[in-house]
Amino acid sequence: MGIFKITGGRKLKGEIVPQGAKNEALQILCAVLLTDEKVVIDNIPQIRDIQKLIELLALLGVDIKQISEHKYSFKADNVNIDFLYSAEFKKLGAALRGSIMIVGPLLGRFGKGYIPAPGGDKIGRRRLDTHFVGMQGLGGNFEYDKENNFYKITSKGRLKGTYLHLDEASVTGTANIVMAAALAKGETTIYNAACEPYIQQLCLLINRMGGKISGIGSNKLIIQGVEKLGGAKHTILPDMIEIGSFIGLAAMTESEITIKDCRIDQLGIIPATFNKLGVKTEFKGDDIFIPKQKHYEIDTFIDGSILTVSDAIWPGFTPDLISIALVTAIQAKGNVLIHQKMFESRLFFVDNLIDMGAQIILCDPHRATVMGLDRRVKLRGITMTSPDIRAGVALLIAAMSADGISHIRNIEQIDRGYQFIDKRLNAIGAKIERID
Repeated sequence: MGIFKITGGRKLKGEIVPQGAKNEALQILCAVLLTDEKVVIDNIPQIRDIQKLIELLALLGVDIKQISEHKYSFKADNVNIDFLYSAEFKKLGAALRGSIMIVGPLLGRFGKGYIPAPGGDKIGRRRLDTHFVGMQGLGGNFEYDKENNFYKITSKGRLKGTYLHLDEASVTGTANIVMAAALAKGETTIYNAACEPYIQQLCLLINRMGGKISGIGSNKLIIQGVEKLGGAKHTILPDMIEIGSFIGLAAMTESEITIKDCRIDQLGIIPATFNKLGVKTEFKGDDIFIPKQKHYEIDTFIDGSILTVSDAIWPGFTPDLISIALVTAIQAKGNVLIHQKMFESRLFFVDNLIDMGAQIILCDPHRATVMGLDRRVKLRGITMTSPDIRAGVALLIAAMSADGISHIRNIEQIDRGYQFIDKRLNAIGAKIERID
């Protein structure tokens, strides 16, 4: 289990380039299974979850060539469906939550999709009903092997388009259903579809492959199924979660940072939400400049009541940045209620922040009230453990702002979502040592 040793209290200065979006990459990589022609993908982040998915695709028989550090070509013209029955597939598929999204393209193209109960962050219940109910609506036959904890869905013939009203706007569920429906016969309407930029990017790729999807960017997608999809090229967006993390990091450490090439048009209300926490951001072309701030003050609502920052489906504030918003508020002036609505275990890391000296009341599994210190008191370095990707980076930000030395264990969680984060932050003034 790896450890980060962080020397806190250092102010950063310089430019940093966000990695490719992890959550988009997971979907786009699975989409290569929709065709037997070459798909070239650029800006792929070099992180653990993506490396595991690329390994899984290779074992399925996808021909993969690395063109440059972040650019690969994929050709799924010799897929080995029998690999789905293997013990190796069960082990690898269970280690990665994103592996669930191979099911849709495999079902649409080959008539069968199997997956072990997938892994990922332990942040509460993350049910898969939406995925399989949607694919059943397209004509799939679902079976759950309870003894082996295995999900199976098959189709005797080509899937058939239908009208689907999703019970939740699941991002991965929408992606799976879109990919299956792209090769179905007839028209599929997906209402209450997720409309995150990740889904928009997936739909745009499928259209470049010869698909016919309209309503992109809305919560109602209409898909005209085609018999065959072809090759295409695609570039992954910069990671909005990393961009938000860097905004919070700059504020907490009193640093001056320029985040390069952000695709600001795709960030939704992320910059505005940090502005409400008092963090200044300046747009310079497609870059975001965060000036050094000795003090930053949390807004209130119009009537003077305490601000609430809560997560919501897109275009609301992404749940992946709730942990970052919470830690950013620690050194602000004022108070804020952080409401994590979508996952019930994502706030349990705040005990570490309280041990560091933060003024936080954990109201229940979903809500925490942060009373900003306004830099009157600095956090103190401690030893802690990263419970999940986003909490891990929130703890890293806290440690970088603290007095003294902190140690973060289980940094493999951070590595799942942030590529070479220690090296990249050290390049602009941090002092993070990786201990294996």
